[in-house]
Amino acid sequence: MTEIATRKTVSETEARRANRAWWDLDADDYQDEHGNFLGDVDFVWCPERLREAEAGLLGPVPGKKILELGAGAAAASRWLRVQGASPVALDLSAGMLRHASEAAGRSGVHVPLVQADALALPFADDAFDIVCTAFGAIPFVADSAAAMREVARVLRPGGSWVFSVTHPMRWAFWDEPGEDGLVVRNSYFDRSPYVERDEQGRVTYLEQHRTLGDRIRELVGAGFVLRDLVEPEWPEGHQQIWGQWSPLRGRLFPGTAIFVCDLPA
Repeated sequence: MTEIATRKTVSETEARRANRAWWDLDADDYQDEHGNFLGDVDFVWCPERLREAEAGLLGPVPGKKILELGAGAAAASRWLRVQGASPVALDLSAGMLRHASEAAGRSGVHVPLVQADALALPFADDAFDIVCTAFGAIPFVADSAAAMREVARVLRPGGSWVFSVTHPMRWAFWDEPGEDGLVVRNSYFDRSPYVERDEQGRVTYLEQHRTLGDRIRELVGAGFVLRDLVEPEWPEGHQQIWGQWSPLRGRLFPGTAIFVCDLPA
């Protein structure tokens, strides 16, 4: 099937349908390619291999109720469970949650799994102490500002919201790990999403772009206070390529942005 890549705004309905279908179909390949890197019981924030065990971005987690958005195979939620937290792993894709169930069987660490949309979280107000995600949900929804408001709704006052996304400056470059990926080819200020469509014009895959300023305005608009913005450096000796992430690019400019936010009490 021929895929046609464009930059064109899509509706939230198109985005939701494409995201669910893509990740259901790609779940097996994704886990085959990245499962060893992510582990069964580990919390890896990004391809730069920054782990929550080292970074401590969530703060103390024992006894905390934690929601992981876009959890995928839920390795991070299982790691949080081992640390003494009470996590819930949520994802739109049944295919990814199937891998979460299989990994729970392998590891013996079980967490509640919920299939739901990040824009309509099936939880009461003030239900969680922490909400987090490593590259889940936020880069894919058309109305990410609404997702921020929904996170704020289910987070108790005084709670934290921590999420990682592709660093916005990467939008200006092609998604290439080699030298072709070192040349600016796109406008950083072009917010139209990257969209792939099939021959019938149906959206099959998309990623959204927001500038750093956009993200901060979304967070402030939802009532959050930004405590930190982490831009992980490429670690010495790390040679693994993950899509556009590579040692070549990672030594020159950031590939990941991690927003650490609080909901004021």
